[in-house]
Amino acid sequence: MTELIHPLLLCGGSGTRLWPLSRKSYPKQFTKLTGEESLFQASARRLSGPGFAAPLIITGADFRFVVTEQLAAVETLAQATLIEPEGRNTAPAILAGALVLAARSPDALMLVAPSDHVIPDASRFREAVLAAAPAARAGQLVTFGIRPDRAETGYGWLALSEQPCDAFAPVPQPLMGFVEKPDEAMAAALLASGTHLWNAGIFLFSTTALIAAFEALQPAMLAAVRAAVDAAEDDLTFTRLAPAPWSTLEDISIDYAVMEKAPNLSVVPYGGTWSDLGGWDAVWRESGPDALGVVASGPSTALDCSNTLLRAENPQQPLVGIGLTDVIAVAMPDAVLVAHKDRAQDVKLAVAALKSKGIPQAETLPRDFRPWGWYESLVVGGRFQVKRIHVHPGAALSLQSHHHRSEHWIVVEGTAKVTVDDEVKLVTENQSVYIPLGAVHRMENPGKVPMVLIEVQTGAYLGEDDIIRYEDIYSRGQGARG
Repeated sequence: MTELIHPLLLCGGSGTRLWPLSRKSYPKQFTKLTGEESLFQASARRLSGPGFAAPLIITGADFRFVVTEQLAAVETLAQATLIEPEGRNTAPAILAGALVLAARSPDALMLVAPSDHVIPDASRFREAVLAAAPAARAGQLVTFGIRPDRAETGYGWLALSEQPCDAFAPVPQPLMGFVEKPDEAMAAALLASGTHLWNAGIFLFSTTALIAAFEALQPAMLAAVRAAVDAAEDDLTFTRLAPAPWSTLEDISIDYAVMEKAPNLSVVPYGGTWSDLGGWDAVWRESGPDALGVVASGPSTALDCSNTLLRAENPQQPLVGIGLTDVIAVAMPDAVLVAHKDRAQDVKLAVAALKSKGIPQAETLPRDFRPWGWYESLVVGGRFQVKRIHVHPGAALSLQSHHHRSEHWIVVEGTAKVTVDDEVKLVTENQSVYIPLGAVHRMENPGKVPMVLIEVQTGAYLGEDDIIRYEDIYSRGQGARG
């Protein structure tokens, strides 16, 4: 029987270079950038099937229910979901995954992959992973290098001992070294050499080999991560790594911490299509521009444009470009980006500028996702707010009350089970209910279809932290929103 490979999907990062679609509150891996599935869902599907075990996931607390919901939508169940107390880059995250996996399946093979990459040919990529397995089983730390098709300055590169074969067969070979993101001249030289590949940040190794590498090269990090894993606490279906030892960890990538120093490195060339979607220029490229180089998605229209990306996300907000060349225009309900295509990597500077001004759109979307569904603010005034609330079938908000606001609920789709103090009743479409200030209340969706209601809040203070929580099936504490 073929040994199973255990994927570890990395779900951290804020995706600032794809603002305004990707934001800290809902980063790019969970968005549908290039298809009908999110990048995270596509990654989970790609690393499944014969030869692959159920994935391990490592993410932040804010995304734990998004991960569960998106996996369920593609009929996938994680074998473990680890919650980082705070982001510490890839080295601690990968090591934590290895320690957890080693306790479950000693000496297992672990495939580490970011969850925000695009690899259209899933079967070809799985073949490359399986071809790398013997080298990983022999104790090698295997990385995957992508065949370059341009002098890219946005990626790190890998130096090979010899050119890959013409067919770019996935044959492991010794890795000579790493090259930092080059300037244009250096990138052109690397491309021309034929002995350099893009560094995809995808790795395969046994947990034994990786833990041994950390023991030799990063013993202090190994001790701290082991302490965070040993003191981890179960929370529903999640495993929360202990915050105290985790807070002592250095913020460092796996490349810097281990890979660039380890003696037992191999690389497997991959000749298929790959992108990390590291900017809107990459989205333009991977979306299949037409003969004029135009990509127009959503309710967008391009007139006499060339080499341009137009993307609109709201059906009620058409986007029109006229006579544009080398332009990126992305329209969201609450923010619009217009940039020269050559400046795509500078979008993160715009996010930083907005953040410095205290503008919430820098990091948050109008739609706020919760374990029970989502809500979005439709209108906000001085002493009132109107929200649309979407509750998944069988889901329930916490039993709660508010100090500073009252609420009116109008059901527009489905049926709500509503608790107000000692009264429990069903509220159907076109019916409403009033929640007085201070009343203990809850809404639930007892049906098999989503329930949608319009909420009108009135009061002196409408912040999401105005909440006293009495019961919560999602184990959230006082002050947690929703």
